[in-house]
Amino acid sequence: MAKPLTDSEKRKQISVRGIAGLGDVAEVRKSFNRHLHFTLVKDRNVATPRDYFFALAHTVRDHLVGRWIRTQQHYYERDPKRIYYLSLEFYMGRTLQNTMVNLGLQNACDEAIYQLGLDLEELEEIEEDAGLGNGGLGRLAACFLDSMATLGLAAYGYGIRYEFGIFNQKIVNGWQVEEADDWLRYGNPWEKARPEYMLPVHFYGRVKHTPDGVKWLDTQVVLAMPYDTPVPGYRNNTVNTMRLWSAKAPNDFKLHDFNVGGYIEAVLDRNLAENISRVLYPNDNFFEGKELRLKQEYFVVAATLQDIIRRFKSSKFGCRDPVRTCFETFPDKVAIQLNDTHPALAIPELMRILVDVEKVDWDKAWEITKKTCAYTNHTVLPEALERWPVSMFESLLPRHLEIIYAINQRHLDHVAALFPGDVDRLRRMSVIEEGDCKRINMAHLCVIGSHAVNGVARIHSEIVKQSVFKDFYELEPEKFQNKTNGITPRRWLLLCNPGLADTIVEKIGEGFLTDLSQLKKLLPLVDDEALIRDVAKVKQENKLKFSAFLEKEYKVKINPSSMFDVHVKRIHEYKRQLLNCLHIITLYNRIKKDPAKAFVPRTVMIGGKAAPGYHMAKMIIKLVTSIGSVVNHDPVVGDKLKVIFLENYRVSLAEKVIPAADLSQQISTAGTEASGTGNMKFMLNGALTIGTMDGANVEMAEEAGAENLFIFGMRVEDVEALDRKGYNAREYYDRLPELKQAVDQISSGFFSPKEPDCFRDVVNMLLNHDRFKVFADYEAYVACQAQVDQLYQNPREWTKKVIRNIACSGKFSSDRTITEYARDIWGVEPSDLQIPPPNLPRD
Repeated sequence: MAKPLTDSEKRKQISVRGIAGLGDVAEVRKSFNRHLHFTLVKDRNVATPRDYFFALAHTVRDHLVGRWIRTQQHYYERDPKRIYYLSLEFYMGRTLQNTMVNLGLQNACDEAIYQLGLDLEELEEIEEDAGLGNGGLGRLAACFLDSMATLGLAAYGYGIRYEFGIFNQKIVNGWQVEEADDWLRYGNPWEKARPEYMLPVHFYGRVKHTPDGVKWLDTQVVLAMPYDTPVPGYRNNTVNTMRLWSAKAPNDFKLHDFNVGGYIEAVLDRNLAENISRVLYPNDNFFEGKELRLKQEYFVVAATLQDIIRRFKSSKFGCRDPVRTCFETFPDKVAIQLNDTHPALAIPELMRILVDVEKVDWDKAWEITKKTCAYTNHTVLPEALERWPVSMFESLLPRHLEIIYAINQRHLDHVAALFPGDVDRLRRMSVIEEGDCKRINMAHLCVIGSHAVNGVARIHSEIVKQSVFKDFYELEPEKFQNKTNGITPRRWLLLCNPGLADTIVEKIGEGFLTDLSQLKKLLPLVDDEALIRDVAKVKQENKLKFSAFLEKEYKVKINPSSMFDVHVKRIHEYKRQLLNCLHIITLYNRIKKDPAKAFVPRTVMIGGKAAPGYHMAKMIIKLVTSIGSVVNHDPVVGDKLKVIFLENYRVSLAEKVIPAADLSQQISTAGTEASGTGNMKFMLNGALTIGTMDGANVEMAEEAGAENLFIFGMRVEDVEALDRKGYNAREYYDRLPELKQAVDQISSGFFSPKEPDCFRDVVNMLLNHDRFKVFADYEAYVACQAQVDQLYQNPREWTKKVIRNIACSGKFSSDRTITEYARDIWGVEPSDLQIPPPNLPRD
């Protein structure tokens, strides 16, 4: 029998990794050795694996800078409309492999590193994830940056350079423990500090109305230091910029206050200013009204808007007006996209600059602001909506509060004129919520101050129009749009699943990598025996590789021929990890009841982080690990069922587990998951979906045919009907014996023998106040899972369904999403124009 290929030899056979020309390989080796030499000359004489990683990162970075400079020069000369994507989160993950993929350098680097006696994959594993995001919203921003660069848009991502990103999750005795994510500890080879563009941001102070305009006085100043990270498009020589701001105290900070001899204290107090960019708030779909968070939101917005206006004014074809007040053309040159309400202060801040600083009259300024800004809504959960206390604004941002009041007054006057005497409508539509604590509704501010408002999947955009912003939709229906989310096929297919990418290339060429709709060409080949065999073989190799990883990292041995049933996402009641738990317990009880019966072996993997303050989410993790410790050590169960909690789920772990999954769990209560994007990643990577008709699942079923997904449970209409009737969990508990048994086991301490009432809060919630109606979908879910088992026993039919799913996943490319934003919201056209590479002369 032939010796199996090493990973390195296997990778060399994969055509999509770029041709490793001898010249390229020699150049990479030479550059690598040069970087390594200078690193070691400075510090030590023995190289560590980390030295090798940095030498390679700097080698690859060298290939970016020429293209980066040339791209920015190209924009300066042609002065296209610029797109500014404002987000408090950019969940980037690792950069090295993505840069090699997009520059077509992967095979050259692999070969060069191999010739030097090193392994590329080992070096890639040294890189820290840039975890500057919580989940879907932050990862969407990262996919969008990749697509905007690939589509040749003059786009900029603007956010905060958090010193500490999303916490690292450790599991200790089955409980989540958080650890600070010190991701910059060894330095970040991909960022470039730009102190020459440092800008002041003002807080606190007071407002003075004078004959020559409004003045914001006696403010405290924090400096915003930009760090630029290159964002390469896929093999088009475009390199855009992500600019992240870091907070710095001015050198006279607290030293001009009459503090005699308080010099040391004043210097120590610099930390107070610099805390603004210290840490990412770890909440997903939950609003926590902390002053530091509001400071972060204003900090990114104030720095970014100054930068946008500086670039607008200095552009080659910009303003010839010496007084610089010709802002009429601003919306023709600038589009600002607000990623959720977190950067909503861009609206009053732009008004402040136009009215107070640039002396534009109010109505003109408002027209400019509305034409420039657009808002993406990401959730309909009420606890996630940002509602800031007016008292916090009075102290922190007094001028912005005045501007918001003025915006609201004009808005309410308009509504009152259209609906005379309808005071309840005025109350519902106001930006200011009256009550014991007056609050500012940031979503209302965004809707009023934007020319376009979009949801992130068709069903979500309908809910936005019919419930959340119903009154606003009646006022301006033309403002509301849908932009179904997407994922970048570069990271989420080519990078994470090269075996599958190559199998597809062999059949249909590589055009699908920049036009994912071309995957449709696989549909006629769904009965092609060679394709069926290759797709199944790639999946099995990915499962073996992931099994080896789990064994190495977590010392867990799993059966690689079992069904890999994967449920990875943030832990939240609405995502219903508890429904999965009930199914696992049900399977366990069925095995125990009839151990001799044939059973489809499963390895259930659940992973995700819980917000540190979210008690129920932490209990859910403890329940999963507790079920695992019972199930995995029961000799009667053996290899038939294993339950694994995937610790510290993050982008780099997603890249490993998704290509290995057989079954993707997308089981939120209908009407709660705005879109989901993990669902799309699994579909593209050859897993089948079990899911509710929620978020983008609806469109996935429409694209592939509902019969090619495992759809179950209540639809939005059923949930609404059940709400009207009144959801009674006990009804299901009493009627369904297997459900009752599972709940009683959780309740009695069967899974927590040392602490019998460990899960009483969970059981009490499920029985008495479960907003997400877990029991109502239990019966349909368990029945649907039985259909999954049945199909899995017929590998050929399973794989044919897999191929149909892959072939129909083209709609879910972020390239398609961004093309729609560009045409329908930003008013720009994507271009496939190749900027000439740095080694060729410019036109």
